[in-house]
Amino acid sequence: MPTALFSVYDKKGLLPLAEGLRALGWAILATGGTLKALRDGGVEAREVAEFTGAPEAFGGRVKTLHPRIHGGLLYRRDLPGHVADAARLGIDPIDLVVVNLYPFEATIAKAGAMPEECIEQIDIGGPSMIRSAAKNHASVTVLTDPSQYPGFLEKLAQGAWTLEDRKACALAAFQRTAAYDATISAWMAEGSAQTDTLPERLGLGLEVAQVLRYGENPHQIAGFYVRPGARAEGFPACRQLQGKELSFNNLLDIDTAARVAFQFMAPAAVIVKHNTPCAVGRGTHVLDAFHKAQAGDPAAAFGGIVAFNRPVGAEVAQAMVQTFWEVILAPEFTPEALSLFSARKQVRVLETPGAWPLAAHGLDLRTIGGGFLVQRPDSLATPVEQWQVKATGRGPWPLAEELAMADTVARAVKSNAIVLVRDGGTVGIGAGQMSRMDSVDIACRKAGDRARGAILASDAFFPFPDAVEWAARWGVGAIVEPGGSLRDKDVIGAAQKLGLWLFFTGTRHFRH
Repeated sequence: MPTALFSVYDKKGLLPLAEGLRALGWAILATGGTLKALRDGGVEAREVAEFTGAPEAFGGRVKTLHPRIHGGLLYRRDLPGHVADAARLGIDPIDLVVVNLYPFEATIAKAGAMPEECIEQIDIGGPSMIRSAAKNHASVTVLTDPSQYPGFLEKLAQGAWTLEDRKACALAAFQRTAAYDATISAWMAEGSAQTDTLPERLGLGLEVAQVLRYGENPHQIAGFYVRPGARAEGFPACRQLQGKELSFNNLLDIDTAARVAFQFMAPAAVIVKHNTPCAVGRGTHVLDAFHKAQAGDPAAAFGGIVAFNRPVGAEVAQAMVQTFWEVILAPEFTPEALSLFSARKQVRVLETPGAWPLAAHGLDLRTIGGGFLVQRPDSLATPVEQWQVKATGRGPWPLAEELAMADTVARAVKSNAIVLVRDGGTVGIGAGQMSRMDSVDIACRKAGDRARGAILASDAFFPFPDAVEWAARWGVGAIVEPGGSLRDKDVIGAAQKLGLWLFFTGTRHFRH
């Protein structure tokens, strides 16, 4: 008679599976709460403690960690020596393990969960049985999710359950225990995480939160993954209020837009296209910020993703519905604003949390051929008052909030990044050029007459004074850059001669 061992926290689908197995002549072993659920449901089952001869101990911490359990799972039925050992030790085979784990992920996700409570939800016996069964999948089936039960039972009844099926279940089992352990290790590391170091080993343990329609292009499959049990922040903490499903590219743009918007203390609007800001506005209120952003580059802004760091009301919505936007996100929308947006069914409306992280769980990850690049996010923003004044301009001292805005936006623009800011809005952005001089030229040409008196920010130093000279020809009044070039002296000399304010921040902000 084949034997199944049940030990599940999640009882969903338990009774139909057990009843089906009993109807096919299987014996069932079960632990604690699982045994009670089976017997309450009228399914005959034998207690594991009776089977092993060892009672549960330490409040249930030890119940399946026994040679009769793991021996029955692990011994190879095709090796005479293993079969002889099993007979000598009185170990009967266990052919099926049905286990799902203590809810560690759900516990750590609860607000106010105490460390002791979380530790008690670290399952030991469950993962041990899962791994034993999965290792011996040549003979043993392991089911770790209720969604697997119906297909297994149907094939079993038809005599069609195969080695390939057991192998697929074993793969799912090892993926489950790997993710479970990664979540535990990440949780334990959080309390002692150092932002100036990187982990020696990095276990992601991610699970798919959303299957996307496709990736950057229609022929690429894609999904959005999260770490189980992690506190919801960024996109997972958002709520979509309107519009069709978000795409891979939408998510990239949403993240960039929100990260920039929530770095401003004043009301701000950020418009992103192709994962880089094309226009940013800062004002005394949200409508003012939006008008400044849209005016910065109306052609590029069309059809973009717009992020606000303040609630959006009817005035802003009325201004926005005059043109097309892919996604609009803000921490709150008034009913009047949502009513106006509802007339534009194609527009996605996303309610965000009140802040936005610079990276997932403090790490910025990217893939390259054969591996992963990992870094801490670029979170260093040197205050304006700590910048060095390297050249004194002919005009008045630039406003600190204008200087800070130019530097903030430049940090988010693809390198080589040049940003022109004037009167609380970007008026020209040059991004992603191989030559920094080309980025300066693009930004100035976009700004046109608005470049006069504007602040120019660069994400990295100017290697030659030519960019300063070109900016001066367009009437730029001040330049912000990190400094550090071998020709800094020449750059400073050119700025002083041409009457431009020149500030060195001391911090480079490449974004590739």
